[in-house]
Amino acid sequence: MNLVMPAEAAADYKSPAQKARVVTEGWASRNLYCPCCDSTSLNATPHNTEAIDFRCPDCASPFQLKSQNSAIGNRIVDAAYDTMMRAIREDRTPNLFVLHYDRAAWRVRDLLLVPRFAFSASAVEKRKPLAPTARRAGWVGCNIVLEHIPPDARIPLVEDGVAASPREVRESFRRLRPLQELRAEERGWTLDVWRVVQGLGKREFTNDDVYGFVPEFERLYPGNRHIRDKIRQQLQVLRDRGFLTPVERGVWAMKRGD
Repeated sequence: MNLVMPAEAAADYKSPAQKARVVTEGWASRNLYCPCCDSTSLNATPHNTEAIDFRCPDCASPFQLKSQNSAIGNRIVDAAYDTMMRAIREDRTPNLFVLHYDRAAWRVRDLLLVPRFAFSASAVEKRKPLAPTARRAGWVGCNIVLEHIPPDARIPLVEDGVAASPREVRESFRRLRPLQELRAEERGWTLDVWRVVQGLGKREFTNDDVYGFVPEFERLYPGNRHIRDKIRQQLQVLRDRGFLTPVERGVWAMKRGD
């Protein structure tokens, strides 16, 4: 992966936004590869294709690219809130690349991948409606909240100017594939429990450790009156998908490599 971006692509443009668009898209077309299979390239989709910027020529996996000159923070600005929520429910979200580049040097600094099956409703934050004076008055956008996505599902391709090997990236993606097997309507609970478990920072943990987050789950799922039962069920789902190993009753261990 060449981290130097094609600055010459911006020569015919005056607007900083247009320059950034053509340079980042040009770099992505030349350097992005598919983490889902062995394809060494991705194909750009026709302009104005909604939500999808690239597809893998081999496995047809869809990808969206979000680029920014600033460091990757906790929130990534996305499209319409209702559209994103519907895409999650219908299991139509694309894989997301988040690119941080240095505009002065036209060089890639960070590149993050969030697999398409790692988005839950809790990771989508509704923004305020646009003001009545705005051209699209009342339109409601959303942010992707990265800290609400399990840490293992935030896969670095480039970190602080150093590129990971495609083999490492594909192995990280492969370990997450069991989540894709879950139905979209069930996956949100699993992702939220997995995020909490990873956030504990422990190799071994107990049911009671996760029960400490019951108030958060009550806020996320206000219609559920059996939160602890649901947490136990999701720990078993994570066990069955190979992410956890039971140690003894009510005690779990993280699988090595996860």
